Amino acid sequence: MRSTMQDAPLLIRDIVRHGQWMYADKQVFTATPTGVVQASFATVAERAQRLAAALTALGVRRDDRVATLMWNNQAHMEAYLAVPSMGAILHTLNVRLFADQLAYIINHAEDRVIIVDASLVPLLARIKDRIPGVAHFIVNGPIDEAPFDVLDYQALVSENEPGDHWPDLEETDAAVMCYTSGTTGDPKGVVYSHRSIWLHSLASTSANSIALSDRDRCLLVVPMFHVAAWGAVYTAFMAGSELIMPQMFLQGEPLLEMMTQLRPTTALGVPTIWNDVLRAAGGRSDVDLSSLRMILAGGAAVPRFMIEAFRERHGVDVLQGWGMTETSPLVAVSMPPAGVSPEHEIDYRVKAGRVMAGVQIRITDEDGAVLAADGVATGEFELRGPWITASYFGVDAPELFRDGWLRTGDIGTLDPHGFMVITDRAKDMIKSGGEWISSMELEATVMGHDGVFEAAVIAVADDRWQERPLCVVVRTPDSTVSAEELRAFIGPSVAKWWVPEHWSFVEAIPKTSVGKFDKRALRRLLAEGQLEVETLG
Repeated sequence: MRSTMQDAPLLIRDIVRHGQWMYADKQVFTATPTGVVQASFATVAERAQRLAAALTALGVRRDDRVATLMWNNQAHMEAYLAVPSMGAILHTLNVRLFADQLAYIINHAEDRVIIVDASLVPLLARIKDRIPGVAHFIVNGPIDEAPFDVLDYQALVSENEPGDHWPDLEETDAAVMCYTSGTTGDPKGVVYSHRSIWLHSLASTSANSIALSDRDRCLLVVPMFHVAAWGAVYTAFMAGSELIMPQMFLQGEPLLEMMTQLRPTTALGVPTIWNDVLRAAGGRSDVDLSSLRMILAGGAAVPRFMIEAFRERHGVDVLQGWGMTETSPLVAVSMPPAGVSPEHEIDYRVKAGRVMAGVQIRITDEDGAVLAADGVATGEFELRGPWITASYFGVDAPELFRDGWLRTGDIGTLDPHGFMVITDRAKDMIKSGGEWISSMELEATVMGHDGVFEAAVIAVADDRWQERPLCVVVRTPDSTVSAEELRAFIGPSVAKWWVPEHWSFVEAIPKTSVGKFDKRALRRLLAEGQLEVETLG
């Protein structure tokens, strides 16, 4: 027996139409060197229709790839709406990738058009001769002299009529492409469908997750070139949430100014950004973050001290969100369950999160046997669901899937209520004397010291124990904290044999293109003798 329900496809086109009509007066704010500019959802949607007309005139057809090399700004949002709605595929390019990786991704995805912010044209110029398949380059913003033939974004948008350029599509059609950061091997492409983006956006409006609504104004710090900005652009148009776009102004000081001036209610970004916001706030008495109901931090583990600092100093709740490029990305959010006392809420906020409806999860051992979700058994998280990838674009990687489940490479425990605790990435775990040490837990513990700004832990070879942890530390300004002091500080909080004897103090820890600690770079620096290591007896 079939239902009596209508069979309407879930298309990004209809998210655009909904936001354009229901939330026409909602605003998008974009930071610029001279101030903040804003535009209504109605204006953004109309300009998206004009962009679609311009791309059609340039010969862009269904399934063609249109890439963006852009910061978080209004024009990028217009591309987010226009390209998949017209039946083409939006491909967001990571502005922080190496030139070789960028050229590889553009060619592998078979991009036909690239929309690029003027400030990023020099980056594109370095690889222009290596991407022959790109037919058109469209530049957003003024440029004195382009090093190759370009079209002007603003002129194209203004010269074309809006109309309705949204065809009927299949909800399983490709909509957006994102590539992994390529920390191991070549970056791999993940292709989101209209359906997966729709369902992911609905999940983001749930009170058990981010709960974005028309009462929100969201500071979108997570880059729009990474994991489709955690889906926030589509969720905003679906739910009527206003957006604040910081462009390239991602340091603590300008972000504090945006929070003070534009009064966001939510903010999304990686922990390293929020750590810098805490640093910038320092002892300032004029910092007012009272408009924020929540900061969602994802992409790396959030240390307990950071959650405590935002709550105690600024009255702001920090939640963790967990996911990957392969998962759209939202899988879990660390929302404390009902009935938990305020003093125990942080015990849930420090977890990776509680798995959301729509995602199935399990943990397995090294042989693939499914382990108990008892909060004790430790294994690799595996996932499946309507916004979880089942493969990679143009690449066979059978070792990353098992019986239809995505293998995440993250190790941890799962309790009976669906809360995840991630102990480490499989590749970052340290095996010492036959026992595992979590680099993530050590990092979080060390960063709880007032004299530490950042800390990253990697393994070093050891003749007796096989591997031992090396802790690489960036001190806070004016701090003189020593390795001995840090060892004494973390001693009561971790197992005795976890405490590192190897320490290195540096000016900065290298980051990946999405703001995570680049441990591969740290290992290379160590191998090249560029890290000065202090070994305690």
